[in-house]
Amino acid sequence: MSFGLYLFGFVIVIAGAAWGMSVAHVQPTWIMIISVVLLGIGILAAVTNERSKDKPS
Repeated sequence: MSFGLYLFGFVIVIAGAAWGMSVAHVQPTWIMIISVVLLGIGILAAVTNERSKDKPS
């Protein structure tokens, strides 16, 4: 899976979580903090999955 596609999917998950929190009347400050943390986790996960494997010698 490509890095961009993985990250795009994670952004959709973040948007859904933010929308759910806003419906639950969570303060906007907390929504932003949680979204930034989730974005960081998404980037780390995408980079980990896209890291090239060592070629056998």
